[in-house]
Amino acid sequence: MPEKNLNGLRVAILCTDLFEQAEMTEPRKALDEAGAKTILIAPKKGKVQGVKHDKKADEFKVDLALDDADPEQFDAVLLPGGAMNADALRMEPKAQEFVRATDRAGKPVAVICHGPWLLISAGLTRGRTMTSYHTIQDDIKNSGAHWVDREVVRDANWVSSRQPDDIPAFNREMLALFAESRARKAA
Repeated sequence: MPEKNLNGLRVAILCTDLFEQAEMTEPRKALDEAGAKTILIAPKKGKVQGVKHDKKADEFKVDLALDDADPEQFDAVLLPGGAMNADALRMEPKAQEFVRATDRAGKPVAVICHGPWLLISAGLTRGRTMTSYHTIQDDIKNSGAHWVDREVVRDANWVSSRQPDDIPAFNREMLALFAESRARKAA
């Protein structure tokens, strides 16, 4: 696969405490290596706590508070999972509006594991085909989306995956989607 050139692409990573660490750090590393600029956005400034399944892992510096984040300043969004992270983030009106604005603009969204909860709460999933961690498949179906059990699913400007084991496929499709979006914007 040819290397993706994402130089200068600004990617918002939305999360809060107790996000699944690998679902943020591994896609972020892939994006950074492709030349993108990743910005970690959380409801509060300071640091956010990662987890590895149910054990606390590392803390990460928040680059921008959600109140100060303007979706127009970003080219794409990455939504890591982790049940506690996703459950808290979905209740943040500013996070909901951020993903609504991103989707309205046709910008790409990459979401994994429990991350789709934010998209459901934002009212964006009806008519979409996507995947997620298997325990939230009913939530996705009940929101009007078509849920499938595959390691990665592309649907228009979205790419979704199920869990940390799927990260290699998720990263591949995320990089391809973001590069295609950039090429369309440049044309």
